[in-house]
Amino acid sequence: MKLNEVQAAASVASAAAQAAPQALPSPPLPALPALPGGAARHRIAIISDHASPLAAPGSVDCGGQNVYVAQLARELARAGHLVDVFTRRDAAEQRPLVHWCDNIRVIHVPAGPPRYLPKEHMLPYVDAFSRHVARFARRQPVAYDIAHANFFMSGMVAQHLKATLGLPFVITFHALGRVRRLAQGTADTFPIARMRIEATLMRAADRIIAECPQDRHDMERLYGAPLSRIVIAPCGFSPDELWPVPMAEARARLGLEAERFIVLQLGRMVPRKGVDTVIQGVAMLRHRYGVDAQLLVVGGDPGGANGSHPGDSVELGRLRSVAADLGVGAHVRFTGQQPRAALRDYYSAANVFASTPWYEPFGITPVEAMACARPVIGAEVGGIKSTVNDSVTGLLIPSRDPAALADRLARLQRHPELARAMGEAGRRRACEHYTWRHVATQLAAIYTDVLDTTRPAAQAAILPT
Repeated sequence: MKLNEVQAAASVASAAAQAAPQALPSPPLPALPALPGGAARHRIAIISDHASPLAAPGSVDCGGQNVYVAQLARELARAGHLVDVFTRRDAAEQRPLVHWCDNIRVIHVPAGPPRYLPKEHMLPYVDAFSRHVARFARRQPVAYDIAHANFFMSGMVAQHLKATLGLPFVITFHALGRVRRLAQGTADTFPIARMRIEATLMRAADRIIAECPQDRHDMERLYGAPLSRIVIAPCGFSPDELWPVPMAEARARLGLEAERFIVLQLGRMVPRKGVDTVIQGVAMLRHRYGVDAQLLVVGGDPGGANGSHPGDSVELGRLRSVAADLGVGAHVRFTGQQPRAALRDYYSAANVFASTPWYEPFGITPVEAMACARPVIGAEVGGIKSTVNDSVTGLLIPSRDPAALADRLARLQRHPELARAMGEAGRRRACEHYTWRHVATQLAAIYTDVLDTTRPAAQAAILPT
């Protein structure tokens, strides 16, 4: 499918008429050092159209994909790979190129207006994004080995690079249009062309990265994706960032009562995350079971903390109303965005972590809670039903079922030794299967496998600078 056909299908191509963007600088990638034993090190172009690794966690359109891209890039760089991350310039003051960490550069691509755009409105700018990334790649004295696209629009960019430069690519979708439409109905505002684009990309990609078995099943059942090219590699957590903190210490730092039963919900404030289900469940826990519970809701706008209501997003304002209508407004604390360094205190301060989305391709926050030795009550959807071992590291419930949530919360409140055992089991599970280093090692092996089969053809197709 041609990019201009996609734009027409989205009926938004007229919005793409913008002034000519500034040219990107293109300092060269350094030479890769030789390694003992002949281990392969790669030059990797990570494409993440709307999710920058530099964005503040918890804001609108800043969630799991941002964490995924940031942590994957860091671990690949620590292993000696050279990584360039391409993301859209969404603020006028952003530098075109940022040397973020050793072996990592972040390139802000001038495609569309230099301000925040909902990802649902970015499709008209994919053509400009693709052309700038191709131009940048041609200017490198040493070619990239492989591209890793994140989200379907990034996949369109990677497909353009494959067609023009012969660059092989893998893709992590992070969410699938057909599954979103089934879960959200008319609340899903992406153009219908998205589903057709995703199907095309599944045929064009050299490998498709599924984040969990459910993700792979959805690709096969809903898109007819070739199973021979789907591999599973999960998301993860960083042990350098998240570990169990003594509950009393964490609560003291956060100004929380020492003896209260505290439930934590953490993530983006968007309807599909099911935060209202958690609020309803905690209200039932208080009213039906007589538990003096408090809910911490972490995430949202910078002005989302208590006392800063004018900064609320529409969804955060709606959630405050839900809490007030249920009579638990005084027992729900909206903290707004929090820095990554503070999250281990929030996880560790809670008795239980709750995550009840309608749809979740993977769900990083349950793994992060497990890394901090906290039991997880999660909706039995997407990746959560793979990461949470039911009755071992936590409890699974149907989505949109606050009564089931209240029942499980009450069980863990009555049996703190069970909650403690689940938290310890979750910590072991997270450390064994879900560190970012482990994930990056899996992906580097996938890159090598792709290159072993495609490198001769790719090298023959590279255009001169």
